[in-house]
Amino acid sequence: MTELLQSRLMPLSPAERLAAFRGAVAGRMVFTTSLGLEDQILTHWIATQNLDIEIATLDTGRLFSETYTVWAETEERYGIRIKAMIPERPALEALVITQGPNGFYASIEARKACCHIRKIEPLNRLLSNASGWIAGLRADQSQARGDTALLSQDTARGLLKLNPLIDWSRDQALDFAQKHAVPLNTLHARGFASIGCAPCTRALAPGEPERAGRWWWESEAAASKECGLHVGPDGHLVRIASPVRVAS
Repeated sequence: MTELLQSRLMPLSPAERLAAFRGAVAGRMVFTTSLGLEDQILTHWIATQNLDIEIATLDTGRLFSETYTVWAETEERYGIRIKAMIPERPALEALVITQGPNGFYASIEARKACCHIRKIEPLNRLLSNASGWIAGLRADQSQARGDTALLSQDTARGLLKLNPLIDWSRDQALDFAQKHAVPLNTLHARGFASIGCAPCTRALAPGEPERAGRWWWESEAAASKECGLHVGPDGHLVRIASPVRVAS
């Protein structure tokens, strides 16, 4: 059935995919936004089509001030509220006691521990009773994301995941955002292609790949860097679709 749904969604535009996905999948549906370029476009479509999709963001406590600004601008523009998911206080306090405020620079393991407490655990709470999850991944963001599916089953969380913009380019996304006056983070105009936490994100140098500005101090290849939000139990991006509960 999932294969049939994917075959229905594939020829549609991203906006149509969102509406069709919402109509096909029963239960609570969540869109997680980083308030970056792709996610702002998805927010635009969800809001302007009045889709019954919850919009939420992971407020790690280390975001750029520019991200909070575009968050407020987005709520005002579309007349919506974006739900904030924050880290659990005891776990965060224990992390800072153990690592210090910037201990994530020490190793990949320390950084991933920070990502887990600030991002993955709040995401797990958010999606705990959801049937559908929408994300803003694009295949051309990195080599690792090149074969990410439009539609896949997140077996760990027991839900179906849609990446409506998977086959769009960055130029397509920028063009759409500019034509439709979608609120954008001002950091994009200053060379930040992928925007996460402030201590872990920098602007790109000329010719660098799109995600090179994330965790740039790590020796691991930029193409394979992920915080863990979109990674399955095997440590890889989820690519394989399998059955899901679909509305009649």
